[in-house]
Amino acid sequence: MASSARVDLDGNPIKPITICMIGAGGFIGSHLCEKLMSETPHKVLALDVYNDKIKHLLEPENAHPWSDRIQFHRLNIKQDSRLEGLIKMADLTINLAAICTPADYNTRPLDTIYSNFIDALPVVKYCSENNKRLIHFSTCEVYGKTIGSYLPKDSPLRQDPAYYVLKEDESPCIFGSIEKQRWSYACAKQLIERLIYAEGAENGLEFTIVRPFNWIGPRMDFIPGIDGPSEGVPRVLACFSNNLLRREPLKLVDGGQSQRTFVYIKDAIEAVMLMIENPARANGHIFNVGNPNNEVTVRQLGEMMTEVYAKVSSEPKLETPTIDVSSQEFYGVGYDDSDKRIPDMTIINKQLDWNPKTSLWDLLESTLTYQHRTYAEAVKKAISQSSAS
Repeated sequence: MASSARVDLDGNPIKPITICMIGAGGFIGSHLCEKLMSETPHKVLALDVYNDKIKHLLEPENAHPWSDRIQFHRLNIKQDSRLEGLIKMADLTINLAAICTPADYNTRPLDTIYSNFIDALPVVKYCSENNKRLIHFSTCEVYGKTIGSYLPKDSPLRQDPAYYVLKEDESPCIFGSIEKQRWSYACAKQLIERLIYAEGAENGLEFTIVRPFNWIGPRMDFIPGIDGPSEGVPRVLACFSNNLLRREPLKLVDGGQSQRTFVYIKDAIEAVMLMIENPARANGHIFNVGNPNNEVTVRQLGEMMTEVYAKVSSEPKLETPTIDVSSQEFYGVGYDDSDKRIPDMTIINKQLDWNPKTSLWDLLESTLTYQHRTYAEAVKKAISQSSAS
């Protein structure tokens, strides 16, 4: 249990607060709940439809020193009258709820827009009307494509950071045409950001907006057919993990040429903790949270994961570790992608003095060790059962 002498970045004592966390049972929520329980005196009202990823925190009374500081409320925010009451009980609401898997943006654009815009509206409204602080999770997808992607392939300007580094308060947000339904997610997220900002400007809502740039680590997403739908397509880390566990070649969409930066979930959670406990520095700001030093193409990520997995599993690498597939074949019609996403970190450095620490190799080693330990036996069993039938 943390001592009461904890102080914020300005040396003021941190008072215990109650946090209403929507989406507490997800990847980010589970890591944030763990951190809050083990290192702070804060209370959490954990709201979600599922609690599998936080079950270990919810064991019966007296099993943990924090048993009285976390309560799970099973609810779906789109149709539950308890939501406002729970927001009123808390000092701070953190909204993590979202459909945020690229495979869904294309095939379920209506659900995606409703989940990320319509369902978030009451949360913003209740926080504003009840003078409660809000930390809202947006996405690096709101930037869409870089200006650089519109320049000729051989243009030297493509190498100029002015054309590809994404700044919270300056970079334009560029989306594909309406037919490219992949941008349904980004547009819904951008509109809710604008609404939150307007609530702040017109009605004094205290808000912080977080734009995660590919947070990865243990418990991210699902492994199809094991702890998720067998037809499901998770995000890239879990997709590649699933291929590695099944000893199948990694599928590189359109050759895996897109560039991404990846940040370790534990580093990113440190940034969120600073936002929670330093409202005077975080309110009214939009923060990019990523690691510009961990930039690779998706192809390089696949190659690196193949190396790391061979190390942690002691299994030989496949003769053909990767295969190329078209985006249309993988995601369906209407898919489109951004070329490059490098976060500018100036504002979070200045306001919260935060920088990520973990290298891409180290975060992949930690994550794939977890994936192997958690899933390898279940995948082997599933494969042997399907070949037997």
